[in-house]
Order: sequence, then structure tokens, then C-alpha cells
Amino acid sequence: MRLILTFNAERELLLPLSYHEILQGFIYKNLEKGLAERIHQCGFPFEKRHFKLFTFSRLMGKARVNKGQISFSPPFKLVISSPLKDLLQSLAENLLKSQEVRLGDNKLFLESISVNFAPKMKEAVSIRMLSPVTVYSTLITPEGRKKTYYYNPKEKEFAELIKQNIIKKYKAFYGRPPSSQDFDIEPLRVRQEDEKLITYKGFIIKGWMGRYRLCGAQELLQFAYDAGLGAKNSQGFGYFEVEE
Repeated sequence: MRLILTFNAERELLLPLSYHEILQGFIYKNLEKGLAERIHQCGFPFEKRHFKLFTFSRLMGKARVNKGQISFSPPFKLVISSPLKDLLQSLAENLLKSQEVRLGDNKLFLESISVNFAPKMKEAVSIRMLSPVTVYSTLITPEGRKKTYYYNPKEKEFAELIKQNIIKKYKAFYGRPPSSQDFDIEPLRVRQEDEKLITYKGFIIKGWMGRYRLCGAQELLQFAYDAGLGAKNSQGFGYFEVEE
């Protein structure tokens, strides 16, 4: 399920180039306090992980980059996606009560809210990433230091880790495994310029835009549509649209 928010403003929206943390904070701030705390602090535990089970798009609108900042001319859109209906309902209700909202140092006005439900998935679909997809491993260097290695879509670990991730998120949410664990992703059109480096709380996260082919069990494909692909979904990674 997806919540499509359209905002207007009296002037251009000005943000740093890496604004994922600002969008994440905006979402948490506009949730009911108890719900926000439960999702942020506990989430949905599985093994050693705690999945937040929501993701969001980058801002969509007319934008330009200048001197390390990005500006958006109003109106612009933000889409939040989640299998958690209470999260989306809480966000919608609180935004509708507010005459104005803040995104960073910018004052915005909510123009409209609409809801989209997951389409009925085929066994294979083409998708386009609207926020970068990322998967990684934590490795130990010969010096004994931890190093995060981000996989690119051409490496076999990329598809395998995305498959493992969506199955774990499914189990965390439903409390049971999917009836089929059939799931695969392959790049259709991913260029070097689709590699994105995002700064989040002082750390660099590498992810990839581009077009991909998803195939597998319908229940996993539809869950991925709501919860997002890959890691760090609640930080604004793994949001995609299905292409016709």
C-alpha cells in the first residue's frame, strides 16, 4: 500500500543533496508518537535484525542542483510505501490535521493525499527504481577492521542477498515463511551513472538506480512492492515502480 503526498510551498524547497535522513525524520515526526517509537525502536524482529517495513521515494518534481544543494519548484510529490496500514493511516491523519508542515527548514502545505494498492503481480515484471537499491556485506580486513562492501547488480551476491532479505522481511511481518521462496532480480538497464552515493548520518551508502526484472512467487513480489527491495528501506532505499 502506498501513500502519495503532493505538497505546495510559497517558495522553492531547498535541501542538501543527500536528504534521505530529512525525509525519514519527516515521516517519524508525523506519526502518532507511540507508533513511531515502536517502529523505530523495535520494528519487526527476525534473527538479529529489526525491520521497519516502510520505504519512500525520492522527492519527485522539477529540480535543479547548485553548490551542493538541490532545489525543487513546487508542487512536488513524496510517496511512502509499507505493508503497515496503521503506519500509513497515522501519517495521513496527522498530515491532514496540520495546516502546514516542515521539511528541514522549509515550510510546506499539503495539497493532496491519495492511496495506491499493490497491483496484481505477474510471475515476471519489469521495474524501475525510484530510490536506490542497496545490499552489502560486512567484511573483516587483514588488519582486523570491519569494512562494508556494497554489491553492484552484476555480482551474483546482489540477487542472492536481495532474495534472502525479502524472505526475512516476509517472515518477520507474517510470522511464517512464504509458500514459495522463488524470487530473483536481474538488471535490464543499469548504467554507471545509476550508481548513487548517499550520505546518511555521516556514512556513505552506495545504491543503484536503473531498470530490473523481478520474477518469482506472487506473494513475495507483492510484498516487495510494499516493503521495498534490499537493505535500508526505512532510510529511503529500495522503492520501485512497476513498468507497464
